[in-house]
Amino acid sequence: MKISGYIVDVIHQEIFSGIIEIEDNKIISIQRTDVCEDVYILPGLVDSHVHIESSMTIPSRFAQMVTPCGTVAVVSDPHEIANVLGREGVQFMIDDAAKVPLKCFFGVPSCVPATAFETSGSQIAPKDVDYLFDNGGCFLAEMMNFPGVIYDDAEVHEKLRMARQRGKRIDGHAPGLTGDQLKKYIDSGISTDHECSTLEEAIEKIKSGMLIQIREGSAARNFEALWTLIRDYPDKVMLCTDDSHPDLILQQGHVDRLIRIGLKKGLSIFDLYRAALLNPVDHYQIPVGKLQVGDSADFIIVNNLEEFKIQSTYINGGKVAENGEVYFDLSPVQALNAFNCEPIQATQLEIKIPQDGNWLRVMDAFDGELLTKTYLWKPNLRKGEVVKPDLKSDILKIVVVNRYKNNDPVVGYIRNFGLKQGAIAGSIAHDSHNIIAVGCDDASLEQVINSIIEVKGGISAFNGTELQRISLPIAGLMTDIPGFKIAKEYELLNDFVKEMGTKLKTPFMTLAFMSLLVIPSLKIGDKGLFDVNSFTFTDLFLDSKCD
Repeated sequence: MKISGYIVDVIHQEIFSGIIEIEDNKIISIQRTDVCEDVYILPGLVDSHVHIESSMTIPSRFAQMVTPCGTVAVVSDPHEIANVLGREGVQFMIDDAAKVPLKCFFGVPSCVPATAFETSGSQIAPKDVDYLFDNGGCFLAEMMNFPGVIYDDAEVHEKLRMARQRGKRIDGHAPGLTGDQLKKYIDSGISTDHECSTLEEAIEKIKSGMLIQIREGSAARNFEALWTLIRDYPDKVMLCTDDSHPDLILQQGHVDRLIRIGLKKGLSIFDLYRAALLNPVDHYQIPVGKLQVGDSADFIIVNNLEEFKIQSTYINGGKVAENGEVYFDLSPVQALNAFNCEPIQATQLEIKIPQDGNWLRVMDAFDGELLTKTYLWKPNLRKGEVVKPDLKSDILKIVVVNRYKNNDPVVGYIRNFGLKQGAIAGSIAHDSHNIIAVGCDDASLEQVINSIIEVKGGISAFNGTELQRISLPIAGLMTDIPGFKIAKEYELLNDFVKEMGTKLKTPFMTLAFMSLLVIPSLKIGDKGLFDVNSFTFTDLFLDSKCD
């Protein structure tokens, strides 16, 4: 097979007209010509850090969405399903991905559960790390338990030792870590970080020896803050999407979307490709072609280098997608799950003032950020009176329900969510994936939480009169329906929630991260309100604002 066009050689940083000849899945020759087809041929794109589960689709259906976007490979951390189903869940992801052409390189989850302060459905112990390295695990996935690294947790360091002994890369997760603590974290063998939100933080980590993954997903969007790193430190950065919901992928693209944003910023296509291909391939030592003779024929064809519109995608010499259509079959799968809790009652959600003059710790959420802050709120109530949400101040109730066993709900308060009526809920709640909900009143919260329990996983919204829901039967995280269908359903549900008053771009994605106990500063889990900065539980009430 021969392909003609303007060839973008990202290794030697030149563009020329030529013909690529492919045989037995490999590029066997690249010949320069005087004339060629009016298209551009480039290597395929690589996502250097992604949780496929966040697309709400299993790997084969995820491939159906991203290969038309020019993605030929992903470096994936399956710790979402691992928190629900342990190594059985990780093996499910590896096996399903093997059915389609997309090159999926799965890490071995390092922090399942993410902390000891929440209830997950399973765990990944050192013996499981060993097993998964022997059965398809390519690297040790993000070490979120950075306090465990810094303060010498024995199990954490055993997992790090096992990865180093096998010569595996170790991914990081260290928001805000600096100075001597950062040095100790890096000295343990951890080489990447995708949690930087400021240039200052990213540059310190680069100068300390880390590679920075610039993240642009549905909830966390750091490209705008960090894009100059691609120009100033081209060999020290990679691109990643981390967590992207299906509507974003179908509407705007995948890694190709970041290329387009970078081109509009005036970045060189060659610098962008260092971040989107060369650095991740070299760092993770993964078998993905770079459009050189002898490489596997993994490449894309685009219309030009301004619009960067993907026309077709090739993996191992075969055309896998063209103009949005995929050329591979999807197999049926058998659902697996872990869900064991009974419906709740609204009376279980009541919070009463313990004494006059109490202040409450309220989670402050921010659009496009995983970070939260603490807001102190003093409702005008007396001892024994019930604390209701304050819609005028945009203070709503937030609830976490353990989905693995029958425990009492944990109730707190959150600001900046914007709902004016009803409630929303989901069984996607990082990282243990209990049920999380936010709402304007207890009756609505009861309705959405029980709607999730009824179908054993999904996302749901209730506006006071009408309930809309998407069922996610695989681990309560994913579905096996085609990506474009789940994307449409999700888009309609998102619009439904926007009509309820929220101004958040991705309310369900933002909600899902409010229980992530390793992202500062105030979060909520199934065991209580959690102060991430001190890594301890904290009380909802305090006697004075100065406490």
